[in-house]
Parts: sequence; C-alpha cells; structure tokens
Amino acid sequence: MQLPAFLAPLARIGREVPPVRLFALTTFAPVPLLLLGGLAGGAVAWAALLYITALIYALDRLIARAAPDAPEGAEFPAADRLSVALGGAHFLLLFAAVSAISGATHLDAPSRMALFLAFGLFFGQVSNSNAHELIHRTDKRLFALGKWVYISLLYGHHTSAHRLVHHRFVATPDDPNSAPLGESYWAFAPRAWRGAFIAGFEMERARAARLSGRVWRTRLARLTPYPTYLIGGLWFALLFTILFGGAGLAAYLGLCAYAQIQLLLSDYVQHYGLERRALGDGSFEPVTEAHSWDAPDPVSALWMLNAPRHSDHHAHPARPYPALILGDMAAPGRPVLPRSLPAMAAIALFPPLWRRVMDKRVRALRAG
Repeated sequence: MQLPAFLAPLARIGREVPPVRLFALTTFAPVPLLLLGGLAGGAVAWAALLYITALIYALDRLIARAAPDAPEGAEFPAADRLSVALGGAHFLLLFAAVSAISGATHLDAPSRMALFLAFGLFFGQVSNSNAHELIHRTDKRLFALGKWVYISLLYGHHTSAHRLVHHRFVATPDDPNSAPLGESYWAFAPRAWRGAFIAGFEMERARAARLSGRVWRTRLARLTPYPTYLIGGLWFALLFTILFGGAGLAAYLGLCAYAQIQLLLSDYVQHYGLERRALGDGSFEPVTEAHSWDAPDPVSALWMLNAPRHSDHHAHPARPYPALILGDMAAPGRPVLPRSLPAMAAIALFPPLWRRVMDKRVRALRAG
C-alpha cells in the first residue's frame, strides 16, 4: 500500500521515536474534512469517516511495528502546545458537529449519519485522549482545559473519578472502571458510569473535608467540583438548544452519548479481566504492567496520543504522552491486545466475539 504524500512521514514511526509533529499530523488530518463535511456533506463527510476508521486501521496493519520507546528523561516541550491546540479544536468541532447533524447546514440524511459517526469517533478517541492527558497536568490552565472538554461531553465527573478512583483502585473490585472476566461491555458501561460518578463524588467530598477546617466551609466544599460538572453540562445543552433548537439538543446529546460509549470502551478493553493480588493486610499489590492491556499498533497510538501504552501511564501518570514506553512486549505475563485499541473496542461491542477472543488470553495470563 503506497502512502499518500502527506502521510509519508508515518512510515518512519517504526524506526524512530515519533516527534510531536507526527502526533499533530495524525490527529489534525481529519479536522479540515470534518469542518468541510459539516458544510458540504457528501464525499468529504465520508472521507473523514474513512480516515478515522479504515485508513488508520490499514496503516496500523501495513506498518506493523511499534515506534521505539523514547529515551528515559526525554522531554517534549511541544506536547502541551499540541494538547492546547486539540482542546481548542474540540470546541470548534463540537459546534460544527451539532450544526451539521441538527440540519442547520441542510445536509442529506446519509451525510449527517456519516458526520455523526466521524465526529463522534473524533470526540471519543482524540478529544478523550487529549482531555485525559490534560487532567494529569499540574498546570492549572491545562487541567482546566481538559476538565471543560469532559464537561462539554457531559462526562465532567471523569475528571475526578479517573484521577482519584481509577488510578488508586485499578484492577481491584473497588474500581468501577475495571471489568472482571466474563462481564460484557453492555453490563459494564452503566455500572461503570454510575459507580465512577458516585465514587468520584465521595472522594472529592472526603478530600474537601480533610482540607477544610471550618464546618460551613466543609459543607460548601463537599459540593465542589461536581456543581461545575453538572451546571457546565447544562450550560452546553442550553447553548445548543438556543442556537439550533430541539434538533440541536438531540444532536448534542447523541454525540455525547456516542463519545461516552467510547470513553467507557477504552476502560473496558484496557483492564478487562486483570486483577491485582490481595495482600494479607487487606491492601493490594502495587500496580504493574501486568494490570493493563497494551497495544503496539503505531498509527492508532499517534491518533490516540499514546493512550494504548496504558500500563506505563498507570506507572507514571504525569509522564507526557510522547514519552510513554512499551518496554518488552514479549515479557512473560505481559497483557498485549491482539489488535489495535480502536479495533478491540469495536469487537467489545459484540460480547460473544469479545469473550472468544479475550477470555482465553486472560486465563492464560492467570495460569502463567
């Protein structure tokens, strides 16, 4: 398969550490197609969808080798600039998506369907991965940008639940976002959404109580930051209703639901069936690379800002995405997905197929 000229730099990623500009090229390539498709529909809309689905998958299979790990201590000063650019692009694309899908740009039904899928995939795979990076940053401005990306997808509580619950309790029964062996995605998703919302609130309330020394301040702080998540989400819903009417609200809620399905798919796939051993004192063994499923596929890693290098993220949550490493993928007991993260997420939508592919791998890891 001959790569288009503008994608030719991707051929290098199996031989050298990809610079931030390759992450930018991969994530921003469909943005003009999405924006033009939102105005004109037709072939441009379908081209955006094909890029996000077929082309990225095909390039993963064509290149078929992971990019080398960045040297220890390597710095990527442009990484945060790309995250800020992607954060800004997210809000522009969200407006364009609701406008087009609600009918404001007078597109035909097939074009609107293609755009719904393409925009939703971008929000679920790129916006989510980028917001996930941002909420791990110590810079308050970067953190706030990631939080508001999640709020705009009606998933603001993930800002609290991911950092305070998932990272602490991953691969244990106390983590709502770790799926046990045999649980289908469709059973996992509502349980995880509800459980993360409640657990994140409880952790924020407990933290506020520890930090506040006065009763009245404690009571007020116990509500924070959940009112921001909820009121912010209502603000977006109201804005799109004012701008595009009931059709705009329906389009917005549909896009948020579609994006959230993918956010939950990421957690489902990346921790399915993996367990941390309980210790005698009631605690659990430390988190290691044995508690996350990684994927070495190179182009989908660029597309998702190295989110498929998930075990290293759990080991080093503050490490910027270009510096995440895979390590030795052939090491005994290492969970490795048989296909890319987006491909496995698609398989997870079909529980019998998912169990046929994954359950034997989980059992082999446990037996080893």
